[in-house]
Amino acid sequence: MGALVTSIRQASAEPRLTVDLSAVAANTRRFVELTRGEVMAVVKADGFGHGLGDAARTAVAAGATWIGVTSLAEGVAVRESGVDVPVLSWLNPVDVDVRTAARYGIDLSVPSPHHLAVIEQAGPVRVHLQLDTGMARDGASPDSWLALMSAARKAELAGKITVVGVMGHLPCADTPGANGPGRRALIQGVEMARQAGLRPKLRHLAATSAALTDPSTHLDMIRIGAGLVGIDPSGTTRLRSALRLTAPVVQVRRVDAGTGVGYGHRHVTERATTLALLPVGYADGLPRAASGRAEVFLGGRRRPVVGVISMDQVVVDVEDDPVLPGDEAVVFGPGDDGEPTVGDWARWAGTIPHEIVTGIGARVRRFVR
Repeated sequence: MGALVTSIRQASAEPRLTVDLSAVAANTRRFVELTRGEVMAVVKADGFGHGLGDAARTAVAAGATWIGVTSLAEGVAVRESGVDVPVLSWLNPVDVDVRTAARYGIDLSVPSPHHLAVIEQAGPVRVHLQLDTGMARDGASPDSWLALMSAARKAELAGKITVVGVMGHLPCADTPGANGPGRRALIQGVEMARQAGLRPKLRHLAATSAALTDPSTHLDMIRIGAGLVGIDPSGTTRLRSALRLTAPVVQVRRVDAGTGVGYGHRHVTERATTLALLPVGYADGLPRAASGRAEVFLGGRRRPVVGVISMDQVVVDVEDDPVLPGDEAVVFGPGDDGEPTVGDWARWAGTIPHEIVTGIGARVRRFVR
């Protein structure tokens, strides 16, 4: 058996997530330059794991003119972080606190006549009529659009609401040429709203993929969430990744050929080698499904993660290289130095980058620069 080298884990020797706000700013500016309309920076899910307030303030400073969130609580947090541009919350329960929305100056989406009936009782508030334009998810179904428009007009005349916009979402924006039905549906809905006497100033439909690939969907505003933090679901554009996750080596072990590693011995060493232990696992956001495929950057090159990814730890095969406790491994980063990226981890796990960046655990220490 080989020798075992150990170290005591110090408070400073922990996984670290570093957020590069200059990347968020650069990505925002790219989208601002891409369109003639407004740019809504979507900072839901704690700014896609990058910090809601930091992401919102950075995007606005870089030219975003709106902020988008999915809950009223997120909208309030945006306001309390010091952002004063218009804010829209669009995934609201029927009993959303309309008075709080009005007090903080947060626009609300209205996805059904039933939502509208409740909202107008507590108005006045600014609203965006949310239409299902092909997702069969959130938004008013086409057979209820006429009723929604008529009710919205009555509520507006009564001073209960102001209809600011009409919005939808594209189901297949990652697929070239697939946006026509969704765009036509939204235009039809806007025309119905105008026939009912409404005069919405904003039509918005495109998120990151469509914003990058289909200018016909830009209309009056584009909504950019994943793109802010360097994710392009369409795979057409290189954006700047804003996250870097590192972890220290806390133990180094020399093992013989035929050594089983981790739970179930799903990996068995083929030769004598050196194994390095990192204190990060699926509780910290590393998907267990990436076991057997994942890599980290350690000692100047990529190294395979061997065995099953555990809740708190992963094992890395460093062969015969002189890796020591305290050395830093880059779990993922922008990829500029050869380290794995968020996209790599998503591919290894059979998922999308969005799930990786929003899944980093709370115990990972965060640093902003």
